[in-house]
Order: sequence, then C-alpha cells, then structure tokens
Amino acid sequence: MPIQIGCQTYTWQMSGGVYDGRLDHIIKITAEAGYAGVESETRFLGRLADPVLLGEHLAAAKVAMPALTLVEDWLLPAETDEERARADACLDLLTHFPDTMLNICQMPGTDREHLGERQKNCLLNANAIARRAADRGIRSGYHPNSPGGSVFRTAEDYEILLNGLDQSVIGYIPDSGHIAKGGMDASKIIAQYFSQVVHVHFKDMNSAGEWEPMGGGAIDHVGITKFLAAHNYHGWIVVEDECHAAIGDPDSVTKGDGAYCNAVLLPLVNPASSS
Repeated sequence: MPIQIGCQTYTWQMSGGVYDGRLDHIIKITAEAGYAGVESETRFLGRLADPVLLGEHLAAAKVAMPALTLVEDWLLPAETDEERARADACLDLLTHFPDTMLNICQMPGTDREHLGERQKNCLLNANAIARRAADRGIRSGYHPNSPGGSVFRTAEDYEILLNGLDQSVIGYIPDSGHIAKGGMDASKIIAQYFSQVVHVHFKDMNSAGEWEPMGGGAIDHVGITKFLAAHNYHGWIVVEDECHAAIGDPDSVTKGDGAYCNAVLLPLVNPASSS
C-alpha cells in the first residue's frame, strides 16, 4: 500500500468530552475533509463499538480505520483487571478489522517521580498487550507523548523505550509534535528509529512550543514525508491536531488540516493526486 493520510480523534477530545461517543459524526467530517482514514480513541466509539455498525459507517463514508488507540495508566507491573478487560475488548473489536493496528499509549501522569519504575512498568504492560494482540493476528505500536508527566518524553527516555519494546510484536509510532515538544528534532528521531516505525502521527508546533494547525508551525513535515516516501514506508500518516482552535471547532480545524495535507503532503507520496 502507498502512504495514506488520515486524522485522529484527539482533535475532538480537545472539546472536553462534547464528542465522546460520536464517532459517527467524526467519520462524516473525516470524509468531508478528504482524509482516507480516521484513527479513533476508545472513548469515541459509543454505539460503534459494535463491529457491524462500525464497519457500515466506515464503508458508507469510504473511510478506513488505520488504528484504534488504547490509553491506560499502567502503573503496576501487570495490568489491573479493569485495564486488561478494556484492552481485551479492543482486541475483540480489532479481530473484525484485520488492517487496523492497535495504538498503545500511556496516560501521562502529573510528575516524573519514580521514573525508572514507571518506565519499566509501562513497557511490561505494553509488551504484554502486544503479545496478546499478535496471538490474534493484530499489529501493535507504542505512541509516546510529551506532557510534563509523561515517562517517555526526552531523548534519553526514547532510548529506553525503543530498546525496551519487544520488537517481535510491537513497533514505534512517532508523533512529530510530541518529539519536538520533548526537545528533539522530529526528522532526526524518525530517521534514527525508522526500522521500528510502524505508523506515524503528525502535529504541528511553532518555535514558541505552542500547537498550530498543520502547516502553521515550524516542524518540517514536508521533509519527513519525503523521507518516509524515499525509504519505502508503507503505512499511514495520521494528523493529531491539538491546536487551540480545536477546542471550539474541531470540525473546521480538521477540514483545514485535510486541505493542507491534500495540497502539500499527499502529492509527495502520490504524484497522481497533484494532477
């Protein structure tokens, strides 16, 4: 498959729960924005947690689901009963969507105390979930983030993370914005760990460290996209916009991002789209 471009539901999460359970609406906007797919976090599924209904809505909108995002605390060496039940529910759903990846992402804490222990526990949980997923034919990737309480947010953290993931069952999902927020160069990090990259997130940030709509920041997404295409990356680029405007109007932000991606990024991976 050539590189495809989609969006992520976190843009609607910026509204503070207004769109929870409304994946049907988000799928509609995704199609109108010209994206090929939508990656949902579990909180947005609502009635579309029914795989038949979800498949019908995706097919009607001609939109794919490149990944499903599972976010948990994972503070202990093994999942709690509740965490395992939610993870296994994701795996049950994904058995109906063989082309959809499980995106494993830890909920940031409020600080970085006991960092080594928390990093170890997160890796134990992520690897365990990914092994259960692999047993069911489901691909997995880990997505680090960058708030102050994230346990994998700096270059040193990334070295621990990327060496600690069980590469036989779980890959790396770089997020350009989170990499930059952690004080790193997104282009360099994606190149450094490219052999482990299975899925890619884009978000833009200005030189002051504030989130911007796609194309409005300082991150070299054109260069990263060219790199991915030149190195035969066959997967998805998913835009996860966290700019301030998304708080009040995620639909318009998504449509603006889609216009940018279709005009600027898509021709870099699919020259026919510019004709």
